[in-house]
Amino acid sequence: VYLNSDVHFSGDGVYIIQISGDLVQAEDKKVILDLDAAKPEKIFWQVAGHVEVGVGAQMKGIILAKTKVDFMTGSFLNGRVLTQTACNLQSGVTINRNTEPVTTVAPINRRGLRSM
Repeated sequence: VYLNSDVHFSGDGVYIIQISGDLVQAEDKKVILDLDAAKPEKIFWQVAGHVEVGVGAQMKGIILAKTKVDFMTGSFLNGRVLTQTACNLQSGVTINRNTEPVTTVAPINRRGLRSM
């Protein structure tokens, strides 16, 4: 699949995009999420081939790739990458997990078990 235009997601839901081949995002194209609706952690790109995020492109979501993922110079990811072979980053690539650190301290009860 070749993304040669911007992709828009709206609405609060879970999006699963399954691609049986490769995913190539063109240079300077963006994945755009409507404010207060779609969230990067709820967008899943399941790709059977390889993924290429073009020069200056902005990808959002969780990429699950069977083979490699290439981020070209100046590209951006707001999400995560899980791949079976390699994730290659050229210069000037920005990765943002978009998750705030969560610190939960659970008290220890008399049996030594933590309870929430």
